[in-house]
Amino acid sequence: MQRPRLRLSSPLIRHATQALDVLIIWACGWVVYQWHVAPGANAGAGAGAGDGVVLAVRYEWLALAASLLLLMGFSGRLYKSWRVNQLGAMVHGVVVSWGGTAMLLLVWLFATKSSSDVSRLWFGAWTASVLVCMCLLRLVVYGGLHWLRAKGYNYKTVLLVGKGPASRQVEDALRQSAWSGMRVVAHVMPHELATCVARMEADKMPIDEVWLCLKLGNADGIHMAMEALRNSTANIRLVPDWSAVQLLNPGVTEVLGIQMLDLSASPMTTSMHLLKAAQDFVLASLILLLISPLMLLIAVAVKLTSPGPVLYRQKRHGWNGEEIWVYKFRSMVVHQEAGHHVTQARKGDARITPLGAFLRRTSLDELPQFLNVLQGRMSIMGPRPHAMAHNEHYKDLVPGYAKRHKVKPGITGWAQVNGFRGETDTLDKMEKRVQYDLFYVENMSLWLDLKIIVATVFKGFIHKNAY
Repeated sequence: MQRPRLRLSSPLIRHATQALDVLIIWACGWVVYQWHVAPGANAGAGAGAGDGVVLAVRYEWLALAASLLLLMGFSGRLYKSWRVNQLGAMVHGVVVSWGGTAMLLLVWLFATKSSSDVSRLWFGAWTASVLVCMCLLRLVVYGGLHWLRAKGYNYKTVLLVGKGPASRQVEDALRQSAWSGMRVVAHVMPHELATCVARMEADKMPIDEVWLCLKLGNADGIHMAMEALRNSTANIRLVPDWSAVQLLNPGVTEVLGIQMLDLSASPMTTSMHLLKAAQDFVLASLILLLISPLMLLIAVAVKLTSPGPVLYRQKRHGWNGEEIWVYKFRSMVVHQEAGHHVTQARKGDARITPLGAFLRRTSLDELPQFLNVLQGRMSIMGPRPHAMAHNEHYKDLVPGYAKRHKVKPGITGWAQVNGFRGETDTLDKMEKRVQYDLFYVENMSLWLDLKIIVATVFKGFIHKNAY
């Protein structure tokens, strides 16, 4: 049974794909430039030809910026294993990643006032041609994979150990994923593994993967399996039965040389923190510049329509539970509640001023929180910060409630664009909101942030529950 050593799930092929994507970005930029810009520049004389050279240099910088953004910001989504991802998922990853890259380039061009230096026709043709070529690359690779596997090449053998919910899940997944090229060659219990391995070695049948479908507490079974596989060169993976364990961020971390399984860990890695901080700073600066006249108008209106300060300041919990001050335009009459009690705004609440009702309904009262973003206390996208009294009340009632604070609170969030905003007068409403907040924490990415921004623009500002 001979198979090629080189497989499309290997790091070498991943790097080759990255190199080809970068080549596509540069090649498409150059071809579109030659088609659109160069003829016009060469037709002119003197300064006209010089302008063409300047434009070409700018396009080269755009190609460089796009390559860096794609590799640094979207690498995790775009360059997953070719073997374990469906073609549709891979193409979707290309659309999402390249679309996000193009959006960030547009924001950068707008923020640096360079958009007028770039031909809109060139930019549109370039981004479209890159998208088509990157998708075609994946189609060609998948076609080659199917051809190889039809010839009996480029597949992996899998040996399953253990029987139960986890093994049934694995078998179902493999049956539905014949395109992956993974074949189950045996399914045994831990005490049968040594005999099975010896028989397969005698038959010269290689084993690529051994998946231990065992419970986390089955130490004897895991030890027995590892002993039987002590001389094996196969990849050995544990597929635990997670039914009794709720994980927020499953992953493996090495601390002081010790491998540890993350049961609940912050998703804010150094790279993600830097990318998100840069995104927040650029977008918040740009948005504040655009909305400053509107904010000034609202501030004057608040001051003229009711006595009291323009801004309302309240302590909330921020990243890692740190106490922060959060700003809003004041939408209620000045009042003082007993102790630390915080009464949520209700429909027809007498404390809300007529102007305040409009501001809350349109979310304009939250515009000052872009200042919180520039201060580094909040993010534009993230779980909405709740009143501290509400955090104390719900932390013991809603499972995983405190895990919302593993990221910075946001002006808008996944829960809000999915309709969970406004008063949470029942435990069920708060549980639903927290469920969406935890989804964001688990799946945080620049692409999800862009998705929230687009959803906020179209449906996030005005909602029937905002009062």
